[in-house]
Amino acid sequence: MAKKKTAKIPSTATQAAALLVKSKKGFIVPTPAQKKRILVALAKAGKVVYGRAYDIIKIKGKPINLNDSYDVERNIKRIMIYEIKSTRRDLGPNFQKYFFALTTAELLVAQSLKEQFKFVFVNIKRRHILEQTLKQVFQRATGIYPSWSISF
Repeated sequence: MAKKKTAKIPSTATQAAALLVKSKKGFIVPTPAQKKRILVALAKAGKVVYGRAYDIIKIKGKPINLNDSYDVERNIKRIMIYEIKSTRRDLGPNFQKYFFALTTAELLVAQSLKEQFKFVFVNIKRRHILEQTLKQVFQRATGIYPSWSISF
């Protein structure tokens, strides 16, 4: 018997990225090649960044040609790095009682980039968007539960 094909529903993170781009707030999902240029430029600027520790960016001021390494490198301080934390739960706009994972890589990148890195919380059900620095996240935290994620 043949398997019935069903439409694949995009992950909440994928839906959140699309919502952010459509929000007209300046969010851009970089291509893999653009992401690599950004990582190289950050490394040259002495910043520690892990490739999977961010999902989306925003550019402050005039546009930057993300396909041009030189343009990315000379304007790297104007590129804001964001990690998406998404949900479809029924939460208010302040994400009160939202429970999420924070990886060590995300923590290290946030500490390295400081104000150049933010978490963007997206409720795809309610279309709420909340940007927070690491400092703001920790100020709001009501509990922190360390864990290890292991992959084989």
